[in-house]
Amino acid sequence: MSVSRGAATAVTHVVAISPHLDDAAFSVGGLLAARARAGDRITIVTCFTGNVAQPQGFALACQLDKGLDAAVDYMALRREEDLAACAVIGAEAIHLSFLEAPHRGYASAAELFAERRMDDGVLLPLTYALGELVESLAPDLLLGPLAVGDHVDHWIVRDALAASAQRLMLWEDWPYLRRAGPQEATPAVSHPLTDDDRQARLAMCGAYTSQLGFQFGGAAGLQEQIAGIVEERLYEL
Repeated sequence: MSVSRGAATAVTHVVAISPHLDDAAFSVGGLLAARARAGDRITIVTCFTGNVAQPQGFALACQLDKGLDAAVDYMALRREEDLAACAVIGAEAIHLSFLEAPHRGYASAAELFAERRMDDGVLLPLTYALGELVESLAPDLLLGPLAVGDHVDHWIVRDALAASAQRLMLWEDWPYLRRAGPQEATPAVSHPLTDDDRQARLAMCGAYTSQLGFQFGGAAGLQEQIAGIVEERLYEL
């Protein structure tokens, strides 16, 4: 069942649990901007933002393919980008120090979208951490990833939230959604994007400058793709 914008006016604190430093903005930036304009408090929690000194192998390759030198502190740069993105709508940013999949033994792009490694022990501590954090933040609306595209980090966050959280609404992971196509399930919330929403989403996404070339072919590509988005959809777990 679709829920109109007006049905959410009682919401006062929206908490978005993002796997990586960009997923929330990429997926529901318009909705978050609309809720911020309506006077709601917005908190974006990103799970995998931890540093590894002198990354090697595939982890280093994930930095180099963004055009960044090996000497750059990649995650520090990414956290600064996230702060700039959150500032667009006045959202609070919380960065957890768990490590991204390439730092947990996933050694290729294919492995990021395959089965979870048996020796990947991050789910349990992340579940505890998110459970305590969500309890302390006391959100009126809790958002997380649907895991469209099957990125292992997105699935781990979804599973951790499902094990520890209250009622949860899941966003369609973008830009993975472009390749996956429409979902078979009926969304619980459909948020049509206004021009203001779209401009705020573009500004938030554009703050992640290190990702624009790799994900969209540059700022112009990002703008073109966001211009084609009609609505953002949420699903009940």
